[in-house]
Amino acid sequence: MFLLLTPQVILLSATMPPDVLEVTTRFMRDPIRILVKKEELTLEGIKQFFIQVEKEEWKLETLCDLYETLTITQAVIFLNTRRKVDWLHAKMTEKDFTVSSMHGDMEQKERDVIMKEFRTGSSRVLITTDLLARGIDVQQVSLVINYDLPTNRESYIHRIGKGGRFGRKGVAINFITEDDTRTLKDIETFYNTTIDEMPMNVADLI
Repeated sequence: MFLLLTPQVILLSATMPPDVLEVTTRFMRDPIRILVKKEELTLEGIKQFFIQVEKEEWKLETLCDLYETLTITQAVIFLNTRRKVDWLHAKMTEKDFTVSSMHGDMEQKERDVIMKEFRTGSSRVLITTDLLARGIDVQQVSLVINYDLPTNRESYIHRIGKGGRFGRKGVAINFITEDDTRTLKDIETFYNTTIDEMPMNVADLI
């Protein structure tokens, strides 16, 4: 005698853009949708700030200054391209900062080792692309730095959501050039949130 079980399919995501919702119509039968309004998505436990950087090439020194100022439990630094991840990793290593990096061009075994080191705390700062923004939970992260603002608004909420897990304090810092100002305002409007200029006492918030 065989017992036939009916599988239950659940799709979970912090954001549900139209292409993701389309998946539900293709693979699910009469799905029930429970959607949160976009203006309610910003996580309350995360303080969001920006640092105005006059030129793109000044971001590196800004990051180094920030790195030396803060006592970081664990941090994730997001960039938009794999090549830039490799570049920043090399520059930070040259300056004797201990950092790890990860992106989609790496073999899965190598990525698994890096993630294991990051989860256990033997690596405290991880430089990555949006590869890490979705679907990977690292509870100890206290700081998220958007070295580059994401190219789409949905990625922003996934990125900053890496900090402040389960009631912990978290801080998200965005490096902003003049060209990024409109994008930052768009993110604020879209999520009905306020991103303030970083205060001098930011170390007290982490």
